[in-house]
Amino acid sequence: MSSSILTLEQLGKQFPSQPDTWLFSGISAEILSPEITLIMGKSGQGKSTLLRLLGFLDTPDHGTIRHLGKTPAEWSAEKWRMSVSYVAQHPVMLPGTVEENLQTVSRLHKRPFESDTAHQWMEAVGLGDLDWSKPAAQLSGGEKQRVALVRTLLLRPSVLLLDEVTASLDAISKRATEELLLDLHRRFGTTLLWITHDWEQARSVGQRVWFLAGGRLLEDSPAALFFHAPQTPEAREFLILHRDQKEDAPCHP
Repeated sequence: MSSSILTLEQLGKQFPSQPDTWLFSGISAEILSPEITLIMGKSGQGKSTLLRLLGFLDTPDHGTIRHLGKTPAEWSAEKWRMSVSYVAQHPVMLPGTVEENLQTVSRLHKRPFESDTAHQWMEAVGLGDLDWSKPAAQLSGGEKQRVALVRTLLLRPSVLLLDEVTASLDAISKRATEELLLDLHRRFGTTLLWITHDWEQARSVGQRVWFLAGGRLLEDSPAALFFHAPQTPEAREFLILHRDQKEDAPCHP
């Protein structure tokens, strides 16, 4: 019997400055097969912290995470992060050029640089004309975001932890990035855990939703069920608020 891709068992994280206060606790969930899971909830619910725990970039104060049946203690940090890879909302460019940033994986893990694949993915996210000799620090925010994503994709992770990775992109670049991620999911079975506050994006890409409120995982359900028939008052309030915000948004010709 195959092990689950990710298992969360009673996961909890305290506020660093308030050790007796929990940001969230008691989070249990399981991903058994490749899917696109949205992590949703109001700001301040610990969504980014949860992704960082799953990416082995922080440690829980309670509970256990398993990837393919093994806890982080049974993996090296390097191997875990190669397989379960976090892409931050505000990416950090390493010193050097765009090309040197893209080559980070090959340097660190002593394997050939997949130049053709890197060019293909850069083209896919709308950066086909970007000068690879340009210092990465001089890129715009949206360019940095997409370079960082491609840099992470070159790890070939089985799980991608996406923290609002299209938030700084224009509509065309956002859609191109979504299409690349969906293609990787379809072709390679990449599991995506995706934080987004983009209502249209959530409705179009999500297969499953984890909804956080009040420091708990209140809903874990198919996306269609969550958006059309949420099971908790907190989720219904959240969805009504977002619908109202969408209706009140100004129209642009």
